Amino acid sequence: MKQFKTLLLVAIFTIGLGGVANAQKTAHINTDLLISQMPETKSLQAELAKLSKTYKDDIEAMAKKLEAKIKKYEAEGKTQTLEVNQQRAQEVQQERARIYQAEQSATQEMQTKYQDKLNPILEKAQKAIQDVAADKGIVYVLDAANGKGLIVYKTGDDILAAVKAKLGF
Repeated sequence: MKQFKTLLLVAIFTIGLGGVANAQKTAHINTDLLISQMPETKSLQAELAKLSKTYKDDIEAMAKKLEAKIKKYEAEGKTQTLEVNQQRAQEVQQERARIYQAEQSATQEMQTKYQDKLNPILEKAQKAIQDVAADKGIVYVLDAANGKGLIVYKTGDDILAAVKAKLGF
């Protein structure tokens, strides 16, 4: 009976340590928070804010010029010929189209710049996560951002083939 109790204690202790070891193989990280706090991200945000202000100022200047031109044309409209007024209306439409095109171009350029600059930041964060996980012997790292729990890093065994064999296909 004493041997049984000893064996039972050893088994419980072993199972308990196994559970602790397994618990240490899974971790989580809020990648959104990590990336938002990286110095590179803050630098990127400052750069994009500066570029956005430049675009905004340029577009506002174009809009003010157009507005002044429209006021001038409206004031002179009664003294001009129909042909001149039609030509001026067409000119205003073209100017509006240029402003719209400048807005679209600025938006697209900002998005492209954001993606180009963000990719190295994401890669750096991913590499750091992988390095820390490897150093700590962590098998799976889950993304705790937004409560989604997506796997960010994994080195565990993929048992798909074994399960398929067990199921007979």
